[in-house]
Amino acid sequence: MSVPTLDVICIGRSSIDLYGAQVGGRLEDMASFSKAVGGCPTNIAIGVARLGLKSGLITRVGDEHMGRAIREQCAREGVDVSGVHTDPKRLSSIVLLGIRDDKTFPLIFYRENCADGALDESDIDEAYIASAKAIVVTGTHFAKPNTAAAQNLAIGYAKKHGRKVVFDIDYRPNLWGLAGHGAGEERYIKSGEVSERLQKILPRCDLIVGTEEELMIAGGIDDPYAALKAVRALTAATIVMKRGPMGCVVFPGAIPATIEQGLKGPGFPVEVYNVLGAGDAFMSGFLRGWLRDEPIETCCAYANAGGAFAVSRLLCSAEYLTWPEMQHFLKHGSPHRALRHDETLTHIHWATTRRPQPDSLMAFAIDHRAQLEKIADEAKAPRARIGAFKRLAVDAAANVAAGRAGFGMLLDGRYGRDALFRAADHPFWIGRPVEEPGSRPLEFEFGGSLGAKLIEWPVGHTIKCLCFYHPDDADEIKARQERELLRLYDAARLIGRELLVEIIAGKHGAVTDATVSRVLERLYQIGIKPDWWKLESQANDTAWANIARVIEAHDPFCRGIVLLGLEAPEQDLASAFRIARRCPKVKGFAVGRTIFAEPAQAWFAGEIGDEEATRLMAESFARLCEAWRVAGEAPASAPAGKVA
Repeated sequence: MSVPTLDVICIGRSSIDLYGAQVGGRLEDMASFSKAVGGCPTNIAIGVARLGLKSGLITRVGDEHMGRAIREQCAREGVDVSGVHTDPKRLSSIVLLGIRDDKTFPLIFYRENCADGALDESDIDEAYIASAKAIVVTGTHFAKPNTAAAQNLAIGYAKKHGRKVVFDIDYRPNLWGLAGHGAGEERYIKSGEVSERLQKILPRCDLIVGTEEELMIAGGIDDPYAALKAVRALTAATIVMKRGPMGCVVFPGAIPATIEQGLKGPGFPVEVYNVLGAGDAFMSGFLRGWLRDEPIETCCAYANAGGAFAVSRLLCSAEYLTWPEMQHFLKHGSPHRALRHDETLTHIHWATTRRPQPDSLMAFAIDHRAQLEKIADEAKAPRARIGAFKRLAVDAAANVAAGRAGFGMLLDGRYGRDALFRAADHPFWIGRPVEEPGSRPLEFEFGGSLGAKLIEWPVGHTIKCLCFYHPDDADEIKARQERELLRLYDAARLIGRELLVEIIAGKHGAVTDATVSRVLERLYQIGIKPDWWKLESQANDTAWANIARVIEAHDPFCRGIVLLGLEAPEQDLASAFRIARRCPKVKGFAVGRTIFAEPAQAWFAGEIGDEEATRLMAESFARLCEAWRVAGEAPASAPAGKVA
């Protein structure tokens, strides 16, 4: 028998879930929606991947944007998508959901002739099933002959190869044709036909998971305890009864005299925000323990924690907890019943679910506005030409990157709108400024609502904010700048965009080995944890060590530091690179005027054309990239004195 390479393969529904963003309103009145990948088995595949298991998924998606979104998100989460098949004739499933109150969660399934509903035996590959320790089959996909045949074939292959079969009862009456389209929230309608079909599955299972209502439909009896006994009469599987806020009870053997005498784990009373998808998060947690042969009580703890986090947040898979969150929560708990208000857990969640980025970053910064306005004005060229020059900069960066990862650009929306569109054709990291150029105290460009503007940005764009901040500034100016940075940080987290904070201290006071580290210490103390820092060159190893110590103490999840240029000559930057690269927190550079200043002056003056300007910028950027590479190969020097 071959050794499994996956822990679990989940089979069945996949969808795009659109959650109404107006909590407390009717679904009829929703004005905006948040998008997430959903569908019971797809949620579980993502949920267990976040908890450290190797998962795969068998489903169908449409040959369209939402189908690609499902596939891409699963892949980003670490789910093996080789079993995700594209159906050229059908659309991916869509679900609309809302939160009316803490007990009412309306939802509508758009599943007429959908892609995953067409799953059949041709989608089940024996070798793929054999590659996993276990498979998860779901109740909804036993409602139609073709999907039932697919799951039954998968069960047969699993049994043939000695794999485990997990059954999530996942009972949705309206998906069995027992309720209307508007009754998606309905959880239990008695049906002898459904019970009869499910009971044919039970003897072939090793683990069965369901709510009290789901076990009632499986047992064919309208009483939870009697239903348990009926299910046990048909199967030797471990049975898990989910009981909402009361946690769960597990029955690995004979059913005891009462439900309460089953095995349990710790429960976690929390404020209910949204119950949709909580069962899938519960299953993910239970499988984390069960597939690693941990005690049932530990499996229950993982499952109950997963469910608690799910009911405390809006979305399904997108907001399931990760293994670092789980470990922190089980060790430290939370002072909040509404877990979404726990800043520590929220930060761990954000940092462990954000999109992957390269470990190093070499960026061409041309988000400059005031500087290019000055160059254009001095050349008596119209400022409207700035946009065209920024497009040339994109071409220059692309020539150097040549499709490789680890390259990026800083571009603005004022003059760089078209350049941003062009940059999207390349695998660039993209940062965009929000500050009013040169403002001190900090002000944001364009005014108005910050969040309303940022929500329009593509999800892959990083917010960049330059703040001229010195630790010895007057209290009044520090207070104003901190207020604005906090407002920006809150907006970035609320809308799910990464944040780069650029600090320049040297223009407004003396800089010592402790100056910049003091700034970072203060900003961390008030609750700002950006994904990236962009900092000035430091004079020595001690200064960089001070900065690294502060970052590690306050946010070990920080992506790191990129170095800014301040129009320094290339040879000076090369020297700065050699010092900076000895600090493991420094991941790259984002340099602008050193690259574009001279070509811009000549181009706006009409002395050179597009091709020459592009060539000059590409050559300069390439030299800096090479200097960064060479600096990384230089031997590390001895520690430079005591860290302040």
